[in-house]
Amino acid sequence: MAKGSSDISGIQKAAILLISLGPERSASIFKHLKEEEIETMTLEIANTRSISPATKDQVLDEFYEICLAQQYIAEGGIAYAKELLEKALGTEKAKDVIGKLTASLQVRPFEFVRKTDASQLLNFIQDEHPQTIALILSYLSPGQASTIISSLSLDKQADVARRIAQMDRTSPDVIKEVEKVLERKLASLVNQDYTIVGGVDSIVEILNTVDRGTEKHIMETLEIEEPELADEIRRKMFVFEDILSLDDKSIQRVLREVDNNELAVALKGSNEEVQNVIFNNLSKRLAVMIREDMDYMGPVRLKDVEEAQQKIVNIIRKLEDSSEIIISRGGGDEIIV
Repeated sequence: MAKGSSDISGIQKAAILLISLGPERSASIFKHLKEEEIETMTLEIANTRSISPATKDQVLDEFYEICLAQQYIAEGGIAYAKELLEKALGTEKAKDVIGKLTASLQVRPFEFVRKTDASQLLNFIQDEHPQTIALILSYLSPGQASTIISSLSLDKQADVARRIAQMDRTSPDVIKEVEKVLERKLASLVNQDYTIVGGVDSIVEILNTVDRGTEKHIMETLEIEEPELADEIRRKMFVFEDILSLDDKSIQRVLREVDNNELAVALKGSNEEVQNVIFNNLSKRLAVMIREDMDYMGPVRLKDVEEAQQKIVNIIRKLEDSSEIIISRGGGDEIIV
């Protein structure tokens, strides 16, 4: 392949990049791709027979420049990124890199607002309509959003949480209208395509960070008003691998409630780190017995593994509700020693 990088499609560049990074790093990247993206990338990599050193260097240079631009944008916005890139790459090259980034990756709206202190931002938005608050929180980091949602009045907390979870696509005109209400300009241009924002995953990230009292109030309200939505949110809030966030005493308390056969099936589909933490909190005899059960059971259906893991997650949430264990939260549940 002797083409210049400008003659290569995006998918070809991605394949060249993954090949250049090697199997270990590429495997880590694949974990973050969707199933259809993995299939497309696998096919493209398989069809890539040879790459000239010049083409490889061009693709890696372009990737580095875009990563650099993203970092600068995150630090200070597009104007700041453009200024630094011009010094590093020259005016024309900087313009080209910024153009590629905004066209293909699209910088998120409300970039300037995301850099505002959450307590200050709360003063601007706490009296706004819940839908307006939900839209803004959807663009913030989970940490910022959790601080704000925890500080809202109790009647607004669940309402805003529900609106975030049910939000799908928001018109650029609506985003611009919210911008006017806040009297702030967007740090990046809003593409005329509809912008996907919010959703269940968004509110899960926020609820995983808020204090337990706020989360409990929101979930109890949603269970009454939107039981199906509440159930979907609860299933995603604490996954089996999050058992790593528990201390040894809590893990041992959980394991006393878990059926050994269920545990063997659940561990069959877990990573080595989770398995080690579990086995370290079992007696040596029981750990050996469960390892043997895992070896003897052979292949297990993914559905059975997920069901077994979910049963253990349900036990963890039940023990947390009864205050028998504490789940560490980014929002900072207070622990008195």
